[in-house]
Amino acid sequence: MPNFLDLMEAYARSDLINERKEIEEKVWDTYGVESAVCVHDMSGFSRLTEKHGIVHYLSMVRHMQIVAKPIIERFGGRVMKFEADNCFAQFPDVLDAIRSAVSLNIAFDAMNLMTTDDLNIYISTGIDYGRILLVEDEGADYFGAAVNTASKLGEDIAKAGEILVTAGSMERVPENAGFKYEDEQHEISSIVIEARRILY
Repeated sequence: MPNFLDLMEAYARSDLINERKEIEEKVWDTYGVESAVCVHDMSGFSRLTEKHGIVHYLSMVRHMQIVAKPIIERFGGRVMKFEADNCFAQFPDVLDAIRSAVSLNIAFDAMNLMTTDDLNIYISTGIDYGRILLVEDEGADYFGAAVNTASKLGEDIAKAGEILVTAGSMERVPENAGFKYEDEQHEISSIVIEARRILY
């Protein structure tokens, strides 16, 4: 069976609408899953790198990775990849993604009490839910609208310590879960995102 890259190449080379449609259906049948997507971004890259250099910041990125992975896994999540100072994770449901994000913030806040300001780690988080392509042919990765939206929320919109969840995803969280939130609306790249900022 062709792998993901073979299918992408076949799609790109085809100029037949029906053939492209068949390839697209095969891709979604093979790799499509319903999933929660969580994207964490470290705050303060430019400031800390300018002040202390890239080695200092990269050591903090590594520290973030070491702390984040077991907490994500404790809540049933999976780290898909670490990319620069970002962490991309996948969860079966939105509630566990939120619980993991809250726990990460609490862990970093506790650690920051014992370090100087120049070593403090802060993350911003975006969460969405939807049908995505989960590709594990040669190393795991994922793609789709939910990944894009979570990335925009976590990397571009959320501030340090904030957890932003799309409104649609928040509807999947039981009312008795105990999370309070504030409604927000953001526009980025001509896209309006209805979001909920988690209060904890």
